[in-house]
Amino acid sequence: MFGGRSMRGYVVFLRRPYAGRLLGGTLLGRLPNGMGMLAVVLHIRADDGGYPLAGTLAAIFGLATAAGQPVLGRTMDRLGQPRVLLPAACTAAAGFALLAAVGADPLPVSVAAVFVAGFATPPLEAGLRALWPDVLDGPEQVDAAYALDAAAQEILFTVGPLLVVAAAVANTETALLLTGALGIAGTLVVALSGPSRRWRGAPRAADWAGPLRSSGLRVLLLSLAFAGIALGVYAVAVVAYAEEQGSDLASGLLLACMAGGALAGGIVYGARSWAGEAHHRLPWLLAALAAGYVPLVLAPGLPAMSVLAFVSGVSLAPVLACSFTLVDRLAPAGTVTEAFAWVVAAIGAGGSLGSFVSGFGQDVAGVPGAFAGAGAGGVLALLLCLLGARTLRPAPAVTAEYAA
Repeated sequence: MFGGRSMRGYVVFLRRPYAGRLLGGTLLGRLPNGMGMLAVVLHIRADDGGYPLAGTLAAIFGLATAAGQPVLGRTMDRLGQPRVLLPAACTAAAGFALLAAVGADPLPVSVAAVFVAGFATPPLEAGLRALWPDVLDGPEQVDAAYALDAAAQEILFTVGPLLVVAAAVANTETALLLTGALGIAGTLVVALSGPSRRWRGAPRAADWAGPLRSSGLRVLLLSLAFAGIALGVYAVAVVAYAEEQGSDLASGLLLACMAGGALAGGIVYGARSWAGEAHHRLPWLLAALAAGYVPLVLAPGLPAMSVLAFVSGVSLAPVLACSFTLVDRLAPAGTVTEAFAWVVAAIGAGGSLGSFVSGFGQDVAGVPGAFAGAGAGGVLALLLCLLGARTLRPAPAVTAEYAA
């Protein structure tokens, strides 16, 4: 099933001009994605806001981020990267600064602040994936870049919360301001690079649907949204598990174990040269992802649960990397950045829904009920992919163009 590429492929890829800068800058600029919700919750709680208010504002931030990515991605396809990324990063930082200044009251201002901070989140993730085919040498390097990108983003959701907690030791205002500042810093690294300044989207058809006119892309996005539900469920369920175990550290440990599994899975996946087309590979990867989530419902003791958490993450980065390859081939001309932004939006929206599903499951059936939604999300993602498998096959002309 796989052939001759090895870990050396990463070294070759990172030696390409701008590759390391673009990857590093994008990861730095995306740290707010792993910091924003926690920074909002801590600040509202420090300002004597209740948990319902803190959770609602965090959800608004997450949903606004999901809504803003396709809008900014479409604008970037039309205007280029720097003219969108830099103003967006500054606007998002202004939203965080406004929340730091006003806190929980007056409520309309705090709602507006988190909405602006989320909606204006610069689409660095989508922009980077649009740049890889121009920066790298051939499809194999692009696939390796997608895998390393998908694996490395797990670091964001480990390092980001730690930075928030460390900054909040001074005060929660500092945590919010740091979140915005890191977004600007990473955006500057990317947007001032030669490839970002030179990049232009291909001519596109003048219709409102953009990349969504591709039936294969619609199927892929819905499938990834269900995978996002599994992720959202997991993030809430580990908190319920930690409370049941009476261990404050258990939730952080289980999140780190899943992130570690995703990092390992992504690195191994990207180090291999896989035979066959990506649309044939994706159902197998989604099957492995679902198989990793289903056993979590057993909720055993912490040592065994840590192993299950690691295993549940192993297939996550490969699923994302394979999906990125498909997006590159399914997106209509001139819509590639918006298409990648829709991937971010689909997973984010699914994660928000998964948080609700997990809380409901916890009320109905305790910790096993909280985790049940993760397995269900994984299974539904697989079923949808299988039902729409025919639409995921790229047109022969697109495949030939990608190979060239």
